[in-house]
Amino acid sequence: MSEPQEIILIEKNNLLGIVSDLFAEGYRLVQIGCTTLQSAYELNYSFDKEYHFKNLRFTVAPEEEIQSISVIYPNAFLYENEIHDLFGLTIKNITIDYQGKLYRTALKVPFSIENCPVPEPPKPKKETPPEPPESQKQNSADTKPQED
Repeated sequence: MSEPQEIILIEKNNLLGIVSDLFAEGYRLVQIGCTTLQSAYELNYSFDKEYHFKNLRFTVAPEEEIQSISVIYPNAFLYENEIHDLFGLTIKNITIDYQGKLYRTALKVPFSIENCPVPEPPKPKKETPPEPPESQKQNSADTKPQED
């Protein structure tokens, strides 16, 4: 049996207020994840209280800044440094900021839009009606309308 998960789409400017409310309600931070989209990044902040998960989700453009939640949830500093190092997003006011040196990578910001482009989704093909089987083709040619 899976536990219920709620996905809440938010504006990035509302992040700190909503996170503060979740903290006050007793939710714990489970994870912060980032995904590369075609021209933006999707961030997902997951919280849990008594096996009820809430996920805050929003997108940001590469040049946009995000406010850190590490002042509310101190363990967020690791997720936020990771997102900065691997995706290149600017996260302001991280309590413990590694200044881009949390990970040593061969490629700077390896999961950025520039370094990890997402392909265009395939365009749907026009559906063509299926050809009738050969036996039906012959039968329809042999059948002539009856004349009265």
